[in-house]
Amino acid sequence: MTRSPLWLALPSRFAALPRTRARIVLGVLAVLLLASLTALGVPQPAPDAAGAGGDRQTDVALYEGIVAAVTHGQDYYRAAADALRAGSYPLRPFLTFRLPGLAVVQAALPPGVTLALLYALAAVTGFAWYRRLAEALPGLAPRLFVLFLLAAGMLAFVQPALIAFHEIWAGLLVALSLALRRPGQWVEAASIALIAMLVRETAALYVLVMAGLAFAEGQRREAIAWIVALGVFAGVLAAHAVAVHGVTGVLDAASPGWTGMHGFGLFVRAMSLATGLQLLPAVAAALLVALALFGWASWRDPLALRAVATFAAYAMVISLFARLDTFYWGLLIAPAFLAGLAFVPDGLRDLTSRALDTRRVRVHRVER
Repeated sequence: MTRSPLWLALPSRFAALPRTRARIVLGVLAVLLLASLTALGVPQPAPDAAGAGGDRQTDVALYEGIVAAVTHGQDYYRAAADALRAGSYPLRPFLTFRLPGLAVVQAALPPGVTLALLYALAAVTGFAWYRRLAEALPGLAPRLFVLFLLAAGMLAFVQPALIAFHEIWAGLLVALSLALRRPGQWVEAASIALIAMLVRETAALYVLVMAGLAFAEGQRREAIAWIVALGVFAGVLAAHAVAVHGVTGVLDAASPGWTGMHGFGLFVRAMSLATGLQLLPAVAAALLVALALFGWASWRDPLALRAVATFAAYAMVISLFARLDTFYWGLLIAPAFLAGLAFVPDGLRDLTSRALDTRRVRVHRVER
């Protein structure tokens, strides 16, 4: 018999699991919690891990310098090449150059207007997520809790010092796209995701996940929309590669590559540093990252499925390819990530209840 939900409007995904499957899922959760603690053994990046770019704040200074040069009339690609060389950054392959859109827009607007746009985007994204999550969390206490979690997840996204950092804008756009997508309503989501890709190309992974899930669910028109967005992005990226080739040469420094292979622990650290979890002890932060993933998996909803798939995809990419100094890739999924903790009470209660259920169905034969 399914028990009444604690916080959720409807029972969690685990409320009706057979005992054996519930025990398997409980074992997977235990492994996930243990795996999260590997973050404690991930080494700190060396001071010169990527030239001057080993520190995120230095990266911000680089982008601010490029914006300043474009503001004074310099061509974006020439300004970017000069700034990268001056900072001892790699210039090859072409992906070491950010796409020009964000810098060009920032150069065209007064700083106060750009900051207002960032705050507006953060507010709209937060409201969109609260509206979606409030549908699943009818009580006042869980709604207040999820507001706190959204604020903690967006802590880095309202810092004026990071306004030139591409992941800040792209992360908010990815989160807004995910919040706006509903069954049969995907035009706005795909359009916003395209903008996110044009700000930071790593947002393309999110679009691939959304396209794959749409195909898997038989939503052909939606899947085509996501593929079209990817096609437009691919065309822009090709033009970007040609432009970068025009300002670089074989003597320019090359990137050390993206084969970090630091494992799940680096993903856990990335999410800790990208959210308010950075204020907690490392052990607590690591365990909460794992519990947030579990919480999202507990919610039985198409939005939760897409969130889990997106988080899992970025977890895999960061675990396999991110270097120690590129932990900021986690910002792409940070805004809504911690909201999964709001689903943990129902998910954990239902899972343990089903796993520990010892009731048996007895059949009595009655002879007449």
